[in-house]
Amino acid sequence: MTYQFDFGSVLEYWPMLLQGIETTLLMSFWSTLAGVGMGVACAIARSSGGPLLSRTVGVYVEIIRNTPLIIQSYFLIFGLSSVGLTMSIFTGAILALVINVTAYTCEIVRAGIESVPRSQREAGECLGLSPLQVYWHIILVPALERVYPALTSQFVLLMLVTSLLSAVGAEDLFGVSGNIQALTFRNFEVFIVLWVIYLAMSVLVRGAFTMAGKVLFVRKRRLGTLL
Repeated sequence: MTYQFDFGSVLEYWPMLLQGIETTLLMSFWSTLAGVGMGVACAIARSSGGPLLSRTVGVYVEIIRNTPLIIQSYFLIFGLSSVGLTMSIFTGAILALVINVTAYTCEIVRAGIESVPRSQREAGECLGLSPLQVYWHIILVPALERVYPALTSQFVLLMLVTSLLSAVGAEDLFGVSGNIQALTFRNFEVFIVLWVIYLAMSVLVRGAFTMAGKVLFVRKRRLGTLL
């Protein structure tokens, strides 16, 4: 049995592929941006906040990390609409990604914060630094430096997991690929093209995070230990 590959019929729909790539990258960008800020805030609250705040964040983290993203997205987009809280699929998809990635970012950053020895904090206090200076320069920035490779992998994974949201109607790269399959009947070629595009985007996103890390973390750049 022979199979005749025909990538030309798939690549004829390159505008649809570009639209899917744009949607995927936009969803990833806004989710990453919000996820970093909220994840760091939750990590600080869980490691340094009061008992009630710490427990509340802990419950949120456990609920999100132990339920599927697809269920969370269905709840936000279709569940809330049944009680009158409607939103666009694109907005709901980004919100689902933010809520999901915030929980994972929180735990990654919290691990970095708790890895900073108590002696370093005490040394900063002995030097006369304010509590805010101690937390920023001695705890938070070194913690982010230590966990930056893990955060990079998490946000690359976030970009790949956007493909799940095609199930709720998101017109991301995987979503538009279904339309191309229906038009061309070339499922095998479509999945090969998707594989190459997702691989290329992963390499580019990881490279962007590497360059950003070199700008943000000067000490690690000078030591040559970043990523």
